[in-house]
Amino acid sequence: MVALQARAIPYLFKLRLTQNVKRYIERVFATPEWSDAGQGWEGQDGQIQLSGWSRSRRIVILRRPLRGEMLRVDPQQLQLAFVEKDKPAKGYEYAVLVTDLAHEICAIAQLYRDRGDAENAFDELKNQWGWGGFTTHDLKRCQFTAMTVALAYNWWSLFVRLAHPKARLEAITSRALLLSGIGQLTTHAGQTHLAITALHGKAEKAKALLMRVSRQLNAWKVTAEQLTGACVWHRVCAFIMAAVTGVNWFSTPKPHPLSHCTTGQ
Repeated sequence: MVALQARAIPYLFKLRLTQNVKRYIERVFATPEWSDAGQGWEGQDGQIQLSGWSRSRRIVILRRPLRGEMLRVDPQQLQLAFVEKDKPAKGYEYAVLVTDLAHEICAIAQLYRDRGDAENAFDELKNQWGWGGFTTHDLKRCQFTAMTVALAYNWWSLFVRLAHPKARLEAITSRALLLSGIGQLTTHAGQTHLAITALHGKAEKAKALLMRVSRQLNAWKVTAEQLTGACVWHRVCAFIMAAVTGVNWFSTPKPHPLSHCTTGQ
């Protein structure tokens, strides 16, 4: 933080809940200064100087009531206690942010949530696609493996977003849903057909997602037989961007680079 301040670069970090931070939370818990921080969170401003800090800094304490039933465990007494959601006792989850930004509490909380969303892709690559933990010391093999995983991740992410444009589906659930099936490819009278028999418990949902992809690809094929493979990917990306942002990239008044795909350039 000192280095960032010396370069006049704003910062926003999450603090570990050390004993000093917890004591600060205890002091402000019952105060009335809590305000709405969005998505069920409440926030409060404060100042704290922790061990090793040269001065006090602004912190934003966030709290949110825990939902549903909770289970408290006392390992020393070997006792369990359920905390019901309809009883007066209420549990909270906490986060304490340190920053030099002057934004309001709600804006600070949203900035950190946006950062968490950006990190989800890296978490998914590492934990759901195995993009890490290579054991070989051969740099070329590591690079090839990493690029292969990244390529498969990009293809699958585009495919799933084309099937479900309004929301992102993680690989840990979407692969089990859409890959649990047996495919049969047949060719007759110059036409190729792919039949998929779903084996998943949510077969109807999987069928609806796959049919959405099939209909969209067929629509592009009928209207633009001359599209190259690269241009199809451009169409897929533009379709997803339009679904997410609401902007139709192929109907904007100004010429768009993707509009030249039909020429095969």
